[in-house]
Amino acid sequence: MGIFGRKRRRAEEADVEEDTAAAALDDADDEIDDADDDRVDGGSGPYDEADAPDDGLARMDLGSVRVPVPEGSQVQVEMDQQSGNVRAVHIVVPQGQVTVSAYAAPRSGGQWRSVSEELAEQLRSDGAKVSLGRGEWGMELSAVVGEMALRFVGVDGPRWMLRGVIAGPQTQASAAPAALRAIVRGTIVARGDAPMPVRTPLPVRLPEQVAQHIADQQAAKG
Repeated sequence: MGIFGRKRRRAEEADVEEDTAAAALDDADDEIDDADDDRVDGGSGPYDEADAPDDGLARMDLGSVRVPVPEGSQVQVEMDQQSGNVRAVHIVVPQGQVTVSAYAAPRSGGQWRSVSEELAEQLRSDGAKVSLGRGEWGMELSAVVGEMALRFVGVDGPRWMLRGVIAGPQTQASAAPAALRAIVRGTIVARGDAPMPVRTPLPVRLPEQVAQHIADQQAAKG
């Protein structure tokens, strides 16, 4: 009996922790003003390449996206071991790991709403605690998975959709959305003119210096 009681108490404590993290994520909009000093000043983006401002903001050119990298952050590259292609580029900030990706989208827009609904359903099926709300660009999605808190935002642009996500510890759940929005706000999307099926990820190309560093690391391991 005592063992089951402890298990039940642990489960109840876990539920309380998840509820607290989810509440912090939902209330994060109220704390954006307090985090303004830490955000990247990217104007009112994200921007299409045709409308990109000459604002002097330092951005990492990844081909389809040009992403601002806050001072003091780290860049991590995720490679597909089989194909050798870049799977994702992450920006690690104190609040968590930020990933920004661009996709082909219809001219009519509206792709993020359907994507966010499918994403929420998938996360729930994986056991995550999920909530939806409205943010700077419309629908935002919050999720708690184990000890991690996630926030997703999406922006529909001209023939592209930009998705940003930050994943970090629950202790940073209230500050994470502002950090994510700051990076998304300063991002430039280079869609290109080539026809693509909707939802196709726009290709990511590493800067030459970064690509050379990874090649050197792989050569050293070989």
